[in-house]
Amino acid sequence: MDQLAGSSRLLRAINETAALGHLLERGPLTRGDLRELTGLAKPTTSDVLRRLQDAGLAKVVGRTSGGPGPNAEVYAVNPDAAYTAALSVRARDLSLATAVCDLAGTVRARREITVDAQPADDPVGAVADAVQAACRHARIPLRRLDHVQIGVPGSYDERADTIHYTDVPGWSRPGLIGEIRRRLRTEVSVDNDANLAAVAERTRGIATDAESFALLWLGEEGLGLAIDLGRTLLRGARGGAGEIGYMPVGLPSTERGRAVVHDFHELVSGTAVLALAREHGISASSGAEAVAAPGAHAEFLAALATRVAVGLAAVIAVLDPPLIVLSGDVGQAAGAPLAEAVMVALRKLSVLQTTVAATGVSDDPVLLGALDTSLSAVRATLLGRR
Repeated sequence: MDQLAGSSRLLRAINETAALGHLLERGPLTRGDLRELTGLAKPTTSDVLRRLQDAGLAKVVGRTSGGPGPNAEVYAVNPDAAYTAALSVRARDLSLATAVCDLAGTVRARREITVDAQPADDPVGAVADAVQAACRHARIPLRRLDHVQIGVPGSYDERADTIHYTDVPGWSRPGLIGEIRRRLRTEVSVDNDANLAAVAERTRGIATDAESFALLWLGEEGLGLAIDLGRTLLRGARGGAGEIGYMPVGLPSTERGRAVVHDFHELVSGTAVLALAREHGISASSGAEAVAAPGAHAEFLAALATRVAVGLAAVIAVLDPPLIVLSGDVGQAAGAPLAEAVMVALRKLSVLQTTVAATGVSDDPVLLGALDTSLSAVRATLLGRR
């Protein structure tokens, strides 16, 4: 008898999970829509919807009209059933961008704060203040947050609870993320900013239909490479996959009696882009401004594209991706002209062919990718509970 009851509970949970999954993926649906999608009988579908409503996960949002037969109730997920937050740590101005959204994916609040009022070595306080401010703006209690996703300019080693390769003060302290979890009292995840930009590109940009792709992050303060293989991000053994800025370019040289290794960062960092722009008579205060300046002529873009292609040639030789997306402050500002110039330069450096395109995300890709990641985590948890 107990085994039979357990089987019935499992079957109910499976049916509820299927129905909730369709509502999350497709949006509002009628009972008939769900019946067709799940293959469940009419009474079973009604029972499933009732249980989802009783659990606060679904609700009636309207009725159909204008068609043959009686009007049908339209069901949707209850957006207030869960909330999630995203936070992007920006090295260029030591600011934090934060957003809070509901289970339906609607952004309830979005804030940006600088952390100069906080001690440089107190990221815990800065993050807590930023998230709390966003929650207050959204009129959502902090305790209602189910997940927080943080994007950092660095690589997170989960086993050591340490962020490596970051220049943001205080963020490389071992145990930091554990401290943030305890302070916020909710689940907190961390990922590299380029990886989260790739998530946004996959869900909102030009890579939605790509089997695989690589994203080159050309930022003012750093470089990064995200590798999406079959819709799965490659992070490496300690989260360091894609730290392309440290990739050597050329053989070591000797300067002032010591060996010096030049890396990719020296070629295409924001500072390097500015210096190259000045060589071509372009005055600007940032790399992004330089590539977007009206005076950014073809010779400058061609020279920059050659530098970018030097790094990408190695990526293509190892991964052979069908698509490479240029993102980040500089990549976003340069747009299609730089992408086209990089493709021209690559033809001279690599025998392998790939498509290079400018990002299709016009907003903050790290924050949007963090929101998408956090929302996916919350939805997966909810579906796992059914």
